[in-house]
Amino acid sequence: MRPLRLLTACLVGVLVACSPATTDAPAPPTPPPAGSAPFSLLQMNLCLSGLAPCVEYPEVVREAITVIREHRPDAVTLNEVCSRDVARIAQRTGYHRRFSTVPYSGGPLPCRAPSGRGVFGNALLTAAQIVATVDHRFSAQSIDPEQRRWLCVTTAQSVTVCTTHLSSPSELRTAVLRQCAELTDVLAVRARRGPTIAAGDMNNLGSCAPAGMWTRTDVEGVQTPGVQHAYGSASHLHAATAEVLPATYTDHDFLYVRARLMS
Repeated sequence: MRPLRLLTACLVGVLVACSPATTDAPAPPTPPPAGSAPFSLLQMNLCLSGLAPCVEYPEVVREAITVIREHRPDAVTLNEVCSRDVARIAQRTGYHRRFSTVPYSGGPLPCRAPSGRGVFGNALLTAAQIVATVDHRFSAQSIDPEQRRWLCVTTAQSVTVCTTHLSSPSELRTAVLRQCAELTDVLAVRARRGPTIAAGDMNNLGSCAPAGMWTRTDVEGVQTPGVQHAYGSASHLHAATAEVLPATYTDHDFLYVRARLMS
């Protein structure tokens, strides 16, 4: 019996030695936080005014509709858009909308190339119904004729979504920094009240997020990387990730952010 036992022990030793190591097995995926639901946001600068040479109409509007339909974000933040184009995008995608007219040289700017597309501004689209809206100018303005504003809505989900398009540093650096600081205060107030997410073309590599809000950017993009940001209240929106979606018909790629909204 001893030789047999010895042979068995040797065979077991060989099998153990030849077995694949269990320490290299992939870790199981981390489960989402209990009581959370997916929440996503898509930031787009569509260059639609007709003043800048980057406008490619109507291809850029068609591309925006296609990308929104493919990803179905909970919110879309839109910069450099036109009121009638926003209405068309919302109607074709089934989203609720709010538009903020951005004065240019003291008054509304009719979009051109082609005309008949309404006036220039920023906008928000949300899958949930909008129950409150705040649209306000920044106290700090640059020498540029384009007035800089911020727009926030609160949805039936009790989520606040904001967007803005800050001044270019080439216009007046101090104006950009003051607008950024003012946006920080605006978001801090709203984040204390409940879930808050914001995105826009910040024209700035530095974050404008207040303490307690995460920052995601399009730094991995090809077109003007790093200036489009998204900010979210960390206590309400967890595990935020960012993806840059290539855009063909505008001068900025699209920033797609996904997170988990705590209930």
